[in-house]
Formats: sequence, structure tokens, C-alpha cells
Amino acid sequence: MIVCGLKLTHDGAVAVIEDGRLVFSVEIEKLGNGLRYSQVEDLAIVPEILADFGYTPDDVDEWVIDGWDGQKTGTVSLADNGSPVTITVAPYRENATITNLLAPGRTGTFPLGGQTLPFTSYVHVAGHLASAYASSPFAGEPSFVLIWDGGLFPRLYHVDPEAGVTNGGELFPLIGHTYASAAHHFGPFRREDEATTVDDLSVAGKLMAYIALGDPQPEIVDVLRRLFHDHFEAPTPEVARYREQIAGVGSNAEPSLSYVHSFFRDVRAKVDAPDVDVLASVHQFLEDLLVERTTARVREWRGDGPWNLCFVGGCALNIKWNSALRAQPEFRQVWVPPFPNDSGSAIGAACAHLAARDGLRPLEWHPRRGPALLPTKAIPGWAARDCSTSELAEVLHRTGKPVVMLNGRAELGPRALGGRSIIAAAVNPAMKDLLNEIKCRAPYRPVAPICLTEHAPEIFDPGTPDPHMLFDHLVRDDWKGRIPAVLHLDGTARLQTVCEADDPDLTEVLREYHRLSDIPVLCNTSANHNGRGFFPDVASAAEWGGVDMIWSEGVLYEKEQRTE
Repeated sequence: MIVCGLKLTHDGAVAVIEDGRLVFSVEIEKLGNGLRYSQVEDLAIVPEILADFGYTPDDVDEWVIDGWDGQKTGTVSLADNGSPVTITVAPYRENATITNLLAPGRTGTFPLGGQTLPFTSYVHVAGHLASAYASSPFAGEPSFVLIWDGGLFPRLYHVDPEAGVTNGGELFPLIGHTYASAAHHFGPFRREDEATTVDDLSVAGKLMAYIALGDPQPEIVDVLRRLFHDHFEAPTPEVARYREQIAGVGSNAEPSLSYVHSFFRDVRAKVDAPDVDVLASVHQFLEDLLVERTTARVREWRGDGPWNLCFVGGCALNIKWNSALRAQPEFRQVWVPPFPNDSGSAIGAACAHLAARDGLRPLEWHPRRGPALLPTKAIPGWAARDCSTSELAEVLHRTGKPVVMLNGRAELGPRALGGRSIIAAAVNPAMKDLLNEIKCRAPYRPVAPICLTEHAPEIFDPGTPDPHMLFDHLVRDDWKGRIPAVLHLDGTARLQTVCEADDPDLTEVLREYHRLSDIPVLCNTSANHNGRGFFPDVASAAEWGGVDMIWSEGVLYEKEQRTE
């Protein structure tokens, strides 16, 4: 059976699962240097994407559309070949009518290139749960799934392949956008207006890097705890109104944000400390709250464990929270998919439909199931020559310069893992500054290390296999001076481990670089225009011109030096 999942709103994507195997998931931002978080503006793109992989709309057996904002239903407005279309879909989360996460929340029809096609829609939260569980290494086993998305209070579910999904309820009444909202009130991202939404979805990642400049202060965390209780959990009429208001909307986002802003205004009035320390304390407060409430709910619900846990939703991009959860004795394994935010929602919609039919089962997948590179023609001002992966390692070692690496199909989700990356030697501390400069990023932003899996434990703590760059690791003391470009200000690194099963070409580059330098680590950052998706082809990287060398599928492109 062929199922096509559609995510039409921000982080728009088209995904196809055939007979339990993920064939592809193409995010709109990864087409033609698209803007980050692009939605599907016109359904005409759907048959075009299908055709790239040898499918037509007639080949699809079941169409599934991700749910969206609304209490009883959600709506999505877009176009079909230029004609305006509004599609009514399932809401964001369960409600009084839709109590079963994997029950269809809406069925209907939608237009596609002159056809009228039937679709099924599940609540948005169902896609997060299904994509995380089905992609996990323990799919098929009983597991917890923790979902904390931008417009959602953190919710804990228990998945049993035989018994189904049980909802353990909300852990605390703060939407995921709370973290980014703190940046509206403190630090370099501060805004004077009272925004009702989080307009810049990337600010959470920037904030996670910025807080390394400060330190969480226990007295500030204590203030945050008291104010959190007063604003969100105290038995007062104001809190009762808040809960009543939030219960009446689908995604919790805009009404909840007004209360969140009030909370942070109160923090500003009661705390006299450098903004960076306040933000570091906010981060610590939310991390502590998440860990405490999650572990407490797990213990009272199912006992001490240890248990499997999936963490998914936009907040699961926070590597420090991921690592804090993984460190808890209650959990045997903690899984975060490489597409925890809405970039995985097209996959999740299809997985939810399969789960509703046949129960939650493992998905056959690989993180490199995005779009293929577009063909490359001769590029004026650039010379091309054959270059093996071993020769690329020698170039990196000899020149000390960064190289754009475009290879094979793109990664799923927001992390560049070697398919759409800029890689470089990590031995020079100036490399981090250079990469941040060419990427137009603040100097405090970290650059990730890629490391051969078998060498990671000797260099990083814990150094466990983490192929998707979603957990925090400490750099061991005797390596800090050897790979300074990947050392964050707090001594940590967002490690990506690599082995042949993950990426044989990148593994060969690392092995040869290790042989030449005695260092099995390189820098890795995403290859893209600032604020846009990955480069779709060599020509885009050459036009950008941030580096002088591009390696793509066995060919090295070098910028020709002008002579006056």
C-alpha cells in the first residue's frame, strides 16, 4: 500500500510510505533555496514531487493530511494551480469528540490537478507521536512518548503495540513557545511589542546557544518557580480563567502566550540581574520542570522502570533538555528523531494512518530520504576535477579551509548531517569564527563536531552513538586544545557520530582525515543561505560563494582566482 502524507502549513512537506518503508519526505524549504519553515503554497507542487520519485497521484492508495489549529476542526488555506482552496482538517490535539489519538479526526476531499481526491486527517499531535515511535529503535516495545510542541502543553503518552495509546495528560500548563517567548523580554532578541505569536521560530535555537555566555542563578530559578506557581497553577480565579480559556482553543498558542508574556514581565520586575543570567536561569527552570514532572508522572503511572522514552515536538530540538532526560535512571533509552519538529509531520501523518489501520509498528527509514541534488552544469568562475573521498580528506588536512559537501539525498529534518554540510578541520580555534562569519551568525553560536563512532567515547563524555546531532556531550579535557573549533563556551559539543551505516562517504573522509592528522573529528555546519533551506545544487553554493571549494559526489569544484 502507498500512503502519501501531507503537511500543508509551516514546515510543509510531502512524504510517501510504501509497504512500511519511507520512500521520501521532501520539505518545501529544501526546494530551490526556499525560506525556512515554508508551507505548501500551491498543491501543484505535490504531483511534481511525486514525479521526482517515479510516482503519480493515481499511484497513491491513501492520502493523509496533518491536522492544524482549531478546537473541533482545523483549516488550511492555500491554492491548487493558482485557484484558492480551503481544506478542513483535524484539529491540533484531542478534544471532547476526538479522544483517541489514532482515530481519524476528519475525512473529506481535496482538489489536486483537476481531480477530487479523498483524504483522512488526524490531530497534529498524532503525527508527532506516530513518527517518533515508529522511527525509534524500540518500535514494537511498550514505550512512553513525551510531546512538547510550540502550541502545546507537554503531554505524556504510553504506547503499547497491543493495547494502543494511553493519554497520561498534561505535565504543566506552559506551551513550547514559552522558551522562545523569554527572548522577547531579555537579551539581544528582546522586543518592545507584545507579540501574540512567535514570529521567528529559529530564536529558540539561538537562545540555546546564547545562554552559554551566562550562568543559571539559584535565586533567579527560585523566583521563576514561585511566579510560575502564581501565574499558572495556584488555586486563584486568575489561574482558573487561564485554564478555562486555554481549554476552549485548539493549539493553546495565542491565549497562552498573553499569559506567558505577563509571567515574563513579572520576572523582569522582580529580578535584577544580567539578562544572560536570567535567560540561563529560565532555561534551567524549564529543564528542571520538564524532568521533574516527566519522571514523577512515569513513576506514579508505571513504576520505576527503566522505560523507553521518545521525546518529540519542537522542544525536542533542545539538545540540553534531551540530554537531561536521557540522564534519568527512569529511562533505559531516550529517542529523539532527526525530524522532531513539524518537519516530520508529513511522515507522522502517514504513520498515524497506518497505525490506525494496523497498530503502531516499526517504520523502515533512513535519515537521508530527502530530495536528491539537482544536476550540475559547468559553473562560470569555478574549475571542476575528480576527487575521491580520500582526496577530499587530504584537501581538508592540507589547506585547513572549509568545504561545502553536497552528497546524495538530503537529510530529513533541520540538521545537516553530511549531505548538505560545510565541513572543515577543527584544530584551529579561528575556524568557528570563520564559519559563523560566512554563515552570518553571531560569534557565540557553536559549530558541531562530526566524529567516527568508534572514537567518540575517548573524546566526548558520554560519547555514545548519536548520529543525528540531538544530544549534548562534554569535550574531555585532554581534547579541548586539539579540537577547539567545536568547543562551545560551556565546554559542550552537539556531537554527530558517523559510521558506514549512517554515511559511507563521510565515514571514509573521517577515516582518511584521521590517518593524516591523528584526529577523527571535523567541523560540521549546514550548507545554506541564511534563513533558507539546504542548497539544492552545486550552482546555489557557488552563487553564494561563502567558501572556495565545493565537493559533490566525487567532484571538487574550486573557485578560480582572479588575476588583475
